[in-house]
Amino acid sequence: MELKRSGGILLHPTSLPGPYGIGDLGPAAYHWIDFLSESGCRLWQVLPLGPTGYGDSPYQCFSAFAGNPYLVSPDFLLRDQLLMPEDLKDMPEFPAGSVDFGEIFSWKPALLDRACLHFEQGDSDKLRSEFSTFCNENASWLDDYALFMALKDAHGGAGWGTWESGTRLRNPEALSSARNKLAAEISRHAFRQWLFFRQWQAVKDYANRKGVKIIGDIPIFVAYDSADAWSNPDLFYFNNAGKPTVMAGVPPDYFSPTGQLWGNPLYRWEVHKADGYQWWIKRFSAILGMVDIVRLDHFRGFAGYWEVPGNAKTAERGRWVPGPGADFLNAIKSAFGDLPILAEDLGEITPDVIELRDSFQLAGMKILQFGFSGPDNPFLPHHHSENCVVYTGSHDNDTALGWYSSAPEKEKEFYRRYLARSGDDFAGDLIRAAWSSVAGFAIAPLQDFLKLGTDARMNFPGKETGNWMWRMPENALSNELKQWLLEINYLFQR
Repeated sequence: MELKRSGGILLHPTSLPGPYGIGDLGPAAYHWIDFLSESGCRLWQVLPLGPTGYGDSPYQCFSAFAGNPYLVSPDFLLRDQLLMPEDLKDMPEFPAGSVDFGEIFSWKPALLDRACLHFEQGDSDKLRSEFSTFCNENASWLDDYALFMALKDAHGGAGWGTWESGTRLRNPEALSSARNKLAAEISRHAFRQWLFFRQWQAVKDYANRKGVKIIGDIPIFVAYDSADAWSNPDLFYFNNAGKPTVMAGVPPDYFSPTGQLWGNPLYRWEVHKADGYQWWIKRFSAILGMVDIVRLDHFRGFAGYWEVPGNAKTAERGRWVPGPGADFLNAIKSAFGDLPILAEDLGEITPDVIELRDSFQLAGMKILQFGFSGPDNPFLPHHHSENCVVYTGSHDNDTALGWYSSAPEKEKEFYRRYLARSGDDFAGDLIRAAWSSVAGFAIAPLQDFLKLGTDARMNFPGKETGNWMWRMPENALSNELKQWLLEINYLFQR
């Protein structure tokens, strides 16, 4: 994919402002797209849009295909008469600047169930036809997902690995019985998915009409506690009881002496290859129906990945295993043609990863925060190429201002020398450096445009709580910021 020189902003929809405790796909999303368009930004990058579970991470979803029902806008449910004003009378007092996931989880599902009840009792043939069409067109993943979620609810939210053997191992009689017993719950979960995709498609269509392309995200691995793993056990390394025999992670390094044990199940790539990677093709088809460009997370795992024994407590004991490599990407290219993929090529990158990326002309990533160790650092702008994406930082980094406040003095001094700046406006300096790069795409998190400190950080890898909670202030999108963005997009032809 050739990168048309553009600038954009990284902001997950949960971070949008609004009265309902979590950013959603309502009026604030359209105001956000208007702001992007009017400021000359042509890219909006989001994180994975799936339903989140324990830890609230969009990288550990209950499905690689489903959408996050917590993003459904109550305002638009009111507009469509799927909610009535009295349905919102029990709304908690939510904090304005962060997401209280616990409060959201106890309130919003009940609200969506009320919408489902209004739908079932209503007389709109148009909406009924829409819902029926959605269920039929998405049956290949929706049927398993809705049953999986209904079973999770019936088990008090417990992971499928703890269910009784009949449902855990997908005994046909047990599944048939569950479908009959849980028919109402299954329908409610399908209904929530219809609401999400109905609202998301409208948001995407609006963004595209405004000249804004959306960059989405495919995590390489799926969560163990997911409909994908439960309904496709043959695609993963599971034993006869449905437990992982090996898990994903990364080995020990300077930053993590015991490595990172992610816990995701690993793919039986030979099984995927045998049927032409059909599950992956369906996955790409689904995401490309939702976004315009895909960031392929942990790209190095397609060249080789760190395999950890299933009973391990840390990632120290493991081995490197070859990934599917070019064979996989050729299958995706045969299915979709020109690959609208950005390769997340950060971390321990070996020559085979670079060769795989470059042989398919995929754009890699450059993180400016990583660049200030010296002039030979490959993340510095004078090492960039047109076929890459430059970021001030990603969702896993501290904010630019947060980084500068705690960075080693040697790196801060090099930044001041390299950019010939005083350090009084590090976030602004970093954005200008990104936008002036020859890189095809330049992207910064909204927190950097707002010049916020560490309190506004989105995620801290390895920290179990307090992540994914940040929300932008109501008045963040000022005219002053819009004019500054217009200026840098004009100056640097983005």
